[in-house]
Parts: sequence; structure tokens; C-alpha cells
Amino acid sequence: MTTDAEQLGLPEDAMRRLAEMKPGQATSLFTSDLSVNEFLLVREAGFRPLGLVLGSSIYHVGFQFGRWSKNQELDTLTQAMYHARELAMTRMEAEADLLGADGVVGVRLDIEFKEFGNDLAEFLAIGTAVKADDPPPTGTWRNSNNKPFTSDLSGQDFWTLVQAGYAPLGMVMGSCVYHVAHQRFWQAMGNIGQNAEIPQFTEALYDARELAMSRMQAEAEALSAEGIVGVQLLSLPHRWGGHTTEFFAIGTAVRPLRDDHVIDKPQLVLPLSD
Repeated sequence: MTTDAEQLGLPEDAMRRLAEMKPGQATSLFTSDLSVNEFLLVREAGFRPLGLVLGSSIYHVGFQFGRWSKNQELDTLTQAMYHARELAMTRMEAEADLLGADGVVGVRLDIEFKEFGNDLAEFLAIGTAVKADDPPPTGTWRNSNNKPFTSDLSGQDFWTLVQAGYAPLGMVMGSCVYHVAHQRFWQAMGNIGQNAEIPQFTEALYDARELAMSRMQAEAEALSAEGIVGVQLLSLPHRWGGHTTEFFAIGTAVRPLRDDHVIDKPQLVLPLSD
């Protein structure tokens, strides 16, 4: 019988390693990419590291022509970047599931273009799977899809979030690969030596960022999140040329642990040393 992990493409060696690391095994031990400080803060927050989990996808990124003089999203490239990241993330979640984890903290999502193919890129998701010592007031740390939560927050930020009464639901992201129109020759010549806004460039970058942000927000709404913290809005040129770029928005969707949640007021602490 084929398991979900096998369907997602997890190799046998990975499944064997995870089986040996699963809590309760005689030889079980955890691995983690958390720093010492992060590890101790995650433990202080009430979570035990189970093991390092990862997901990988080497993806052929297709080609799409953009009109030289027109601002436009390149749908084929946007879909490729979305799908490749999704494959990497779901395989990382599947590894966490095999360990019986409640979530994955300190997630890194990287892209590396390979020398053995200009159109080949490896999408890699890696983080530390964790298990809670106690369930939250809501009954489970898992998200509304009954999947382990994922978070790219540091160990320090994760501890602060939990201490403040919030739970991470998952990493949410939005992508938009956009072609920025070239200036016509006479337009470029007319701007020489002058301070002048280039409206077509401004509109293109504004539109691309808004598309990425709105898609990230839609993913958070699908998880029934209250908000998104730690948002990063990145411009990634990759290898598509000077007038094509990817705008990528990513953050951690969160929800309060209690309906009547109130955040404690911060306390002022004064040092006693001179």
C-alpha cells in the first residue's frame, strides 16, 4: 500500500532515517539547524525538537516571451515558481508528519540555479520538526488542514509569539513574475539630465508587488488566520534578464490561542549597572 509520503516522492533513505528518529525508538535522537540559543528558547516555549526535515524539488523553469513595450505578468513563470516551492514545502511537511510533529520551526526556503542546466533550479525547504509538551487551549497546534504548522520565525521570535498567546499556522507566500516594459528611445533621450518619474516603471513594480501581497493574504485567509507576521517582500531577478523579475512575499500566518486573548503589557526593566 502506497503512503502519502511515497506519493509525494520522499526517497526510501529519508523514510528510513525518519523512522529511526521517531520518538520511542531505542536509537532515536534529534537533529536541528537551530542555534543553541534558539534551541533553548524553543524548549522554553514548550516544544521538543524531533529532527531536521527537508523537501526538495529540481524544477525546469519554462520560457515565456514578454512584449518589449508592455508591462505584464508572465503567467507561465509565476506558476512554475509557485508549483516548485509547493512541492518542496509539502515534502518537508510530509517528513514532519512521519515524525509525528506538531510543526516545523526556523524554515528556510532557498532557490539555487544549477550549473548543469541554465533552466534548472533546485527549490529547497528545510527546518526543525517540533512536538509540543502540552496541547494548547484550542486542542491542537496543527493548522486547520490538520497539517504541522510551518514558520520561518527565528527561535527567539517563535518563543515571543507563543509567550504572547499566539500560535503559528503556516508559512504563506505570494509570487508574481513580471516583465517591466522598456522605455522607448525618445522617452529615454528626453529624460537625460532631468529629474523625472518614469510612470511605466513605477506602475509595473507597484502592480507586481500588489499581486504578490494579495496572493500571500489569500493563503492566510484560507488558513483562517488573524494576521501575518514577519513579512518579507523580496525582488528576485533570477536569470530572466534585466527587465523581468519575481516579486515574492512570504510570512507566517498566526492565530490567537484563546478567543478572549489579551496581550500582557510590556514591563519596563532598568539595568542596575553603571
